[in-house]
Amino acid sequence: MLLEALYHVPRDKWAYAYDTATIHLRVRTKRDDVENVYAMTGDKYDWNGTYREIPMEKAAHDRMFDYWEVAVKPQFKRLSYAFKLTAGTETVYMMDTGIQHEGPNPPGELYEFPYIHDIDVFKVPEWAKKAVFYQIMPERFANGDPGNDPENTKTWGEQPDTDNFFGGDLQGVLDHLDDLIDLGINAIYFTPLFVSPSNHKYDTVDYKQVDPHFGDNDLLKQVVEACHSRGIRVVLDAVFNHCGEQFPPFQDVLKHGKESKYANWFHINEFPAQIKNGIPTYDTFGFFGNMPKFNTANPEVKEYLLGVAEYWIREIKLDGWRLDVANEVDHHFWRDFRKVVKEANPDAYIIGEVWSDSLNWLLGDQFDSVMNYPFADKVLEFFNGGMDGYNFSNEMGSLIMRYPQQTNEVVFNMLCSHDTPRLLTRVGTDKRKLKLCVVFLFTYIGTPCIFYGDEVGITGDGDPDCRKCMEWDPKKQDRELYDFYKMMIELRRQHGALRHGRFRFLQANPNDPCIVYERMDDNMHFTIWMNNTEEYRTLSHPMETEDWRDALSEERVKPKDGMMHIGLDPFGFRILYRQLK
Repeated sequence: MLLEALYHVPRDKWAYAYDTATIHLRVRTKRDDVENVYAMTGDKYDWNGTYREIPMEKAAHDRMFDYWEVAVKPQFKRLSYAFKLTAGTETVYMMDTGIQHEGPNPPGELYEFPYIHDIDVFKVPEWAKKAVFYQIMPERFANGDPGNDPENTKTWGEQPDTDNFFGGDLQGVLDHLDDLIDLGINAIYFTPLFVSPSNHKYDTVDYKQVDPHFGDNDLLKQVVEACHSRGIRVVLDAVFNHCGEQFPPFQDVLKHGKESKYANWFHINEFPAQIKNGIPTYDTFGFFGNMPKFNTANPEVKEYLLGVAEYWIREIKLDGWRLDVANEVDHHFWRDFRKVVKEANPDAYIIGEVWSDSLNWLLGDQFDSVMNYPFADKVLEFFNGGMDGYNFSNEMGSLIMRYPQQTNEVVFNMLCSHDTPRLLTRVGTDKRKLKLCVVFLFTYIGTPCIFYGDEVGITGDGDPDCRKCMEWDPKKQDRELYDFYKMMIELRRQHGALRHGRFRFLQANPNDPCIVYERMDDNMHFTIWMNNTEEYRTLSHPMETEDWRDALSEERVKPKDGMMHIGLDPFGFRILYRQLK
């Protein structure tokens, strides 16, 4: 065994309480180097009376490592443990004191999980595991009230640019809620709704007022009530990293300079605050001078923004916040933010915008979830032919092992957003590739999200082209694609195994773009077979029983000689399931 590859620490994603009775343990080993791993567990006060040696499962792998996992339910909420690893005739032990070839001498030398405290367990909203989100940019979704249109509003459906308006509003959302119900949506994520001069509203001027071009606070409350009456949760976008240049406190800084009582609300590097040689003399989002960055360590700023977060939770019974540019705000602020939001609504769902590994924010004291852009990138790369099944399984295994299981169950998975090209454009307008991506989205672990209009075939390159108006004319919609989305949403909502069951690749080989993977809980076992080639393929994999059904057609499929043989058309897929109980 390559001892240098062995890794475990008794914290973070490697040893954590999944719930008030269960501790999850993980160990890393070199890829294909170790045959078996066992968790040696017990209570330090009665080691001999409580000792159990539990086999660990190889839960995932990446290019270099295997990851082993086990769930342990200690009798007294305490756990002392070590690991026994075997390969051929070699056996080694991993303990708190190091790696050795001799077994431990309990109660010393062991790792410890001292106690499962209920208050310390990272709890995520259960409803988010069942959610199918729909992202809406209100300005581009539907114009329900032409009377509140901005000046020079363009004709609905014209080509968008960075600063034009089409008149979309909250009344338009209200008018089309039943369309979302028909699709199967049960959660909405709105991009910013508050007063702002732009069409995207990420340069907020008044955090407690709905932009008048969208409606007003009472209309927002009506929309949320209408959503809740239909079983739809609502998440709003919080822009707390920065504000708009017209935000009154920043205007005061521009007017009074260092004498302004708001001077420390922002990061002013040089007075006066201005654009100097093309660069702001104050910190901003990117280098956009119209988006000055908040100093969230300032107690007054923190009090103001946390007040905004609490206000909307209580005022409209908001179900959660999506946090813009979350990785550029200090961790102390987000810890206090979580306390305020969860006190106002313990079931609130907090999603951070972080585009890379986000473990620092996902340890139970800040966010429940993040926007999983790495997921989108890897899925699109695979189904666009950029890697084989072997490398795809490595990449997805690496993503799964980034976070604790409760985060994986609610990580915010999408294939495009207002910040990326449209899904159909990202797959070269090939609907077959799009469908494979969507199948993977809805059969993968995490919370799926659709960007408005993807389900009817809207295309578009990056901003602003991806922010086209929603197409409401049925003759211009791709209704076959709509029915496909509807089918996949219904499949996911019907079966718990697709929401919280284990995910594992069953077949993912080098130089082969075809894959087979499974989702499984105590009640149901799904296998998903995908042909990501341009040729007819027959895939085979050993199965334990003949009791398999096609989840889409109810067609019986019988294995031969212990093998399941599935013939798939180019870019085809088959979803099979069997009842376990």
